[in-house]
Amino acid sequence: MAKIPSKPWGGRFSEPTNKFVERFSASVDFDHRLYEYDILGSIAHAEMLSQIGVLTDSECSAITDGLNKIREEIDGGVFEWSIVLEDVHMNIEARLVDLIGEPGKKLHTGRSRNDQIATDMRLWTRDQIDQITIKQTVILGHLLDKAEGHVGTIMPGFTHLQVAQPITFGHHLLAWFEMLYRDRERFLECRHRVNISPLGSAALAGTSFPIDREFTAKKLGFEGLALNSLDAVSDRDFAIEFAAIASMTLSHLSRWCEELVAWNSPAFDFIELPDSFCTGSSIMPQKKNPDVPELIRGKTGRVFGNLSSLLVLTKSQPLAYNRDNQEDKEALFDTADTLQDCLFAIGEIIATMSPKVDNMRSFAEKGFATATDLADYLVRKGVPFRDAHAIVGHVVAEALEKGLAIHEIELAQLQQFSDVIDADVFDSLTLEGSVAARKHLGGTAPETVRSAIQTARKRL
Repeated sequence: MAKIPSKPWGGRFSEPTNKFVERFSASVDFDHRLYEYDILGSIAHAEMLSQIGVLTDSECSAITDGLNKIREEIDGGVFEWSIVLEDVHMNIEARLVDLIGEPGKKLHTGRSRNDQIATDMRLWTRDQIDQITIKQTVILGHLLDKAEGHVGTIMPGFTHLQVAQPITFGHHLLAWFEMLYRDRERFLECRHRVNISPLGSAALAGTSFPIDREFTAKKLGFEGLALNSLDAVSDRDFAIEFAAIASMTLSHLSRWCEELVAWNSPAFDFIELPDSFCTGSSIMPQKKNPDVPELIRGKTGRVFGNLSSLLVLTKSQPLAYNRDNQEDKEALFDTADTLQDCLFAIGEIIATMSPKVDNMRSFAEKGFATATDLADYLVRKGVPFRDAHAIVGHVVAEALEKGLAIHEIELAQLQQFSDVIDADVFDSLTLEGSVAARKHLGGTAPETVRSAIQTARKRL
């Protein structure tokens, strides 16, 4: 590698940059990961400059070949990054000039680092969305597969962590499906707003050269053009929106993990997590800790913090570009990296966890889960719901006093609470009867869950 040149903007300055300032202001330690997108954008820009006659065909070819050579050097780990050159853009440009000479100095014509970095970040974020939605689709498939095997597996449904009503495990997994499906839809919608080209906006006002923005946008796969140069270089809405959707997604994953941690505990004992996604204790040899779900739960707060950072970063900036925006990248990068890791982990857990069917059913038998079904039975016999509610409350109190489940109370005793109760009441008090009765759209009945799975597969 050749000697590093002086600052590309140094002509106006009479003294060198303070060494602290060089370190403090450099971003190359983290924005170097944008190199692939920076090179793609530069090649498209060079081809456009050639189309409008600013570059000759030979100069354009030299620039393209030089940039491809730089990509090879970076991929091969031999490229020397320098904080003196501040960022990924200047490092690549300096190396380009070193490789091909004068043509490399022409590449920046009609362009600024302001629209260059905005372009790089949008390309990078677009790719992240594509990778994330692929992972989400895989998880959604795992949920449907697991639900399909447990359409009739009875478990307790909870409110306030109190046994409320019996549901099926398949129905519960479909609730997770709906949460993640909405997250995927949000990312796909966000992609359209991300996929807008700011290239050609230059520093803030556009450029006096007769550039062809449509050419570069098409070359880079953008769906449209940013329509205002001031907004194009200063907008970070796309990063904030990405972080907001990532935060919502991780909020959902955290809720899942809260349930997985509880279900894995001896108090519930509903599932067996795979050994490969758990860890042990350094002192207690019997322990199998659900560390990965706990870490996902913890990393959610980290991503929430990144969203807050981006919001605060942008809230007081005047138009157009300000150096504050350099601080957007680490928050954005960390958000994407964290979400990708969490999606991979939760997908593997869902695919390999083993429900303990008997334990789920046994737990559902506790807590008078079919009390609502008794109330519904009375209503169908003509009792007003509020009266039915009160009657069942007295039945539960009686059951508590005698240490019985509702279905264990003898018919004669039940009839003391209401004379409309007949022997057919026990059909409504079984767990199977309870779930089977809820066969409307969105209900927990096995036949409804089976149909919902079929519909969900078509939605994917």
